[in-house]
Amino acid sequence: MTLHNFWRSGTSHRTRIALHLKGLSYDYVAVHLGKKAHLSDAFKALNPQQLVPALQADELGDQVLIQSPAIIEWLEEKYPNPPLLPRDPQRRAQVRALAAIVGCDIHPVNNRRILEYLRKTFGADEAAINAWCGTWIGAGFDAYEALLAAGPKRGRFSHGDAPTLADVYLIPQIESARRFQVDLARWPLIAQVEQACLALAAFQDAAPSKQPDAA
Repeated sequence: MTLHNFWRSGTSHRTRIALHLKGLSYDYVAVHLGKKAHLSDAFKALNPQQLVPALQADELGDQVLIQSPAIIEWLEEKYPNPPLLPRDPQRRAQVRALAAIVGCDIHPVNNRRILEYLRKTFGADEAAINAWCGTWIGAGFDAYEALLAAGPKRGRFSHGDAPTLADVYLIPQIESARRFQVDLARWPLIAQVEQACLALAAFQDAAPSKQPDAA
């Protein structure tokens, strides 16, 4: 497998976590977003959307998988053990809902393209950017924390005593929250989940600071 990604990209981070949890090795190809490598003709030929991550694998032939949700779903279906989703349909829906809080409601409005637009079009400075990001991270984390508190399957992780898709999405978003100077103290249950995740080698090895292109 070959993963085209960027060390600080949240979508790349979650994909790396999933690969490590599955015990899958891969070749790391850095696509430097700061240097606009994703806008090159070569990368556009690989991924017309010009975003990371992108995954190539022998099993896929000439097809390149893009979009982290699609990549992670493919990994889950192709390599079902260890599972990232519970077997029970109701519990699967609960895990997917937690992941969607991050993947659908927090990350999309805080990603690089949005923030660059705010800077260039509206003249937003770093304080404004941090306030913007903090608003949406806070709203999402408030909901995530409430669902953790009410969850019937509470354990060490977001859902039970093994990492799931929810944790795959949550940990990169916590990393991003710190980068935007969000005070995480008001979410103690999320902090407990992070502690449990970061005790695992899969999360440690996928961390941005461990990647070969980390600044």
